[in-house]
Amino acid sequence: MDAARAARGAAGALPDPTLGVGLDSFPISGPLAFQPNRDNFTWVKVEASQAIPNLAKRHAEQARADADIRAVEADAAVGARDVAVSAGLAWVDLAYAERRVSAIDQVLRRLNAIVHTAPSAVASGSARPAQTVAGDEAVAKIQDRRSELVAGVAKARAALTRWTGDPEPEIAGEVPDFPIRAAAFEGAIDRHPTIKMAAAREGQAEADVRVAESTRRSDFGVNFAYQRRDPRFGDYVSAGVTIGLPIFTRHRQNAQIAARQADASAAVAEQAEARRMLAAALAADLADHRMHHEQWVRARDTLQPLAEKRVGLETASFAAGRASLIDIVDAHAALADAVLTTLDREAAVVRDGVRINLSYGDDSQ
Repeated sequence: MDAARAARGAAGALPDPTLGVGLDSFPISGPLAFQPNRDNFTWVKVEASQAIPNLAKRHAEQARADADIRAVEADAAVGARDVAVSAGLAWVDLAYAERRVSAIDQVLRRLNAIVHTAPSAVASGSARPAQTVAGDEAVAKIQDRRSELVAGVAKARAALTRWTGDPEPEIAGEVPDFPIRAAAFEGAIDRHPTIKMAAAREGQAEADVRVAESTRRSDFGVNFAYQRRDPRFGDYVSAGVTIGLPIFTRHRQNAQIAARQADASAAVAEQAEARRMLAAALAADLADHRMHHEQWVRARDTLQPLAEKRVGLETASFAAGRASLIDIVDAHAALADAVLTTLDREAAVVRDGVRINLSYGDDSQ
């Protein structure tokens, strides 16, 4: 961004002047060959010249530099929004990775309490010896899942470190609520950084058209020269003006203008396409969010309560001698699945909220 702003200062400025030094009319033949001191036409010349592009070209170059600044600013806004989305999702991933570990630890504590009663159940004859092995196997399998979840915490923390720079990021407080306001997001599409970036590119293309059109106008130049001759003959000064003559516009200027106009038309089409793609992506994300929310509510209000109810019923049946230890182990394994499924679906809903709000929300909100 600093580079674009620095370049703006030079846009439309006059080019550097030129300085020339030469020897004119030096005789190399005839009776005065190689005798410049006898020839009154030989002189040493020092000349300065300045090219002056036409005013339309200079203004067009300034407009192109302004468009470059807007493009850089829009690109920076797109990058900043991408970072914000990635950091927000990484925070959610870490928060729910830790919640999964906490949830499976609770299931393990409850299952261990049951499995530890297996020896006394075998001694009393209410359980077979092989059932104690089944209990230990179930605990080991859930511990394997816990190891995977712990690794997930480490991965999520590493991802959050990448986006925040904090070497040891921690989750503090509750997961924030991100309400989904579809109408507000749809209304903010035209202010989205991606659209601003496309508009900036259109501005660059239009500025290029103006630069090309300015070549139809004449450029100017001025020059001044001092000619030093033999002291016997005196010195000269010369001054002049040059004017460009764009008389072959059909094969030069017009062709360039047509090419730049085609680029500008393409930029307009790209902006419209960017808006359609953004609107389609928003609609798809909103549809996914509705699906994820329904699945989460179903898991929270139906699947997990049923799994907890099953554990309670199997535990009561086991205490009454009508269920085996394997039945309780299976019920706890199903509960672990239900709890983790609920957390996974809740995480998907929260991720949707973060991604949609940070991706499509208005920066002014």
